[in-house]
Amino acid sequence: MARMPSAASSPALTVSSAPITTIDADALVIGTRPSSDGNVDLVGLDDPAFAGVPETLRRLGHTGAVDETARIPAPDGIAATSVLAIGLGRAEPSAETLRSAAGTAARALPTASRIAYALPAPSAAETRAVLEGAAMGAYRYTAYRTGEVGPATSEIVAASSHEDAGAAAVIADAVVLVRDLVNTPPNDLYPASFVARARTAAEGLPLELEEWDAEALAAGGFGGILGVGQGSSRPPRLLAVRYRPSDDAPHLALVGKGITFDSGGLSLKPAAAMVGMKYDMTGAATTLAAVIAAARLGLPTRVTAWLCLAENLPSSTAMRPNDVLTIRGGTTVEVLNTDAEGRLVMADGLAAASEERPDAIVDVATLTGAARVALGERYAGLMGDDALVEEVRAAAADSGELVWPMPLPAELRPLLKSDVADIANAKPGSTAAGMLLAGVFLREFVGRTGDEPDAPRIPWAHLDIAGPANNPGSPYGYTPKGPSGVMVRLLVRLAERLAAK
Repeated sequence: MARMPSAASSPALTVSSAPITTIDADALVIGTRPSSDGNVDLVGLDDPAFAGVPETLRRLGHTGAVDETARIPAPDGIAATSVLAIGLGRAEPSAETLRSAAGTAARALPTASRIAYALPAPSAAETRAVLEGAAMGAYRYTAYRTGEVGPATSEIVAASSHEDAGAAAVIADAVVLVRDLVNTPPNDLYPASFVARARTAAEGLPLELEEWDAEALAAGGFGGILGVGQGSSRPPRLLAVRYRPSDDAPHLALVGKGITFDSGGLSLKPAAAMVGMKYDMTGAATTLAAVIAAARLGLPTRVTAWLCLAENLPSSTAMRPNDVLTIRGGTTVEVLNTDAEGRLVMADGLAAASEERPDAIVDVATLTGAARVALGERYAGLMGDDALVEEVRAAAADSGELVWPMPLPAELRPLLKSDVADIANAKPGSTAAGMLLAGVFLREFVGRTGDEPDAPRIPWAHLDIAGPANNPGSPYGYTPKGPSGVMVRLLVRLAERLAAK
């Protein structure tokens, strides 16, 4: 059985309306901005106890530029042990500016047990952003460290009178769940153990879990998931996690790519390109975290997450180029590249999700290296039906997530023509529009709103998170090096928006 390391825990989040000078903490975080005379101003602070702080910061060279930090001993009259200044820049801070600043501050205080925040948060949304950013910035993954790792932040307090910290804690915990799952090495995280982790995370919540093992997948016609997983000694799984607050609630289906390790299969990746391929299950982790968050928040939206779990390995039983797989619902796919495996498991998930005829389907996948080439490492590619794409963009704007809309050109579909099957999974040798071609493939498996052949397709959007799912460089804002947990906030906000409509 896989090792089950203890998960990282989010700091406890609280809100205090007490005067900030009286809040006991290892560090008090304050906001700064450049002043018109070339010095630095404190943002939203007028207590006399802070009168000498701007001059002290000036002497340290602190300018108030965005995410610039400086830590000083707390002046007399302040209960906190120290003060950390975080630059907010010249512009009026937005919720995302505050979220990023709070995360940067938490990363700058890795050994502070209790951190208080006095950032300007005049509304409940901004208070929530501060708490989310602080909790996400404080994340550390130490499950496999054997040496002394030192203390971690255990409590975060926001000076505000606007809301309790419950919603922020739910979102932070959801992001932590994604990061923990993605950080877990593939010898311990594989389809069956992923399902076990999901069951543990869902305990005590109003969620229904339905699992298909290899035998059930075969009986149900899930040829894509079976085909990708047949090269591994650890069989694939499909897991549906259902949150149903009421039968008449709007229904959002989420489909997540869950390749727990991707070697490329017989179309083997180069050795260097294989490092990091434990991240290929981020889509499944993201959809799982989103449905758990929806249940914890008690959203009035029905949410179903479909986790398509397989390990893509080469062996004598692995699928071959030219094999033909039959996807759920009967569509046949010729495999021309076994390293284009994510779209095969997602095809089964989209077909299964469509059978329940939800109001909208959103799939999330680390699907193509082409997405990273096109959009870099912070923006997710967004494709799909125009109306739902706009809803997703609005949810992204609300939540501070970064997406960029991309087309699904009809002229790409002939590139996926197969000589023997309904469709091919790739166009070997072609490097053009790889992200878009994968989206065109996925669209083929989105079902219709009714039984009539000409019924409209279920509204669908595709998020290719191959770039932003993992941060290979230096930490920034609330994003650590490694798995980021992007799109969780977007999906939760989308569920909220669907309920409101």
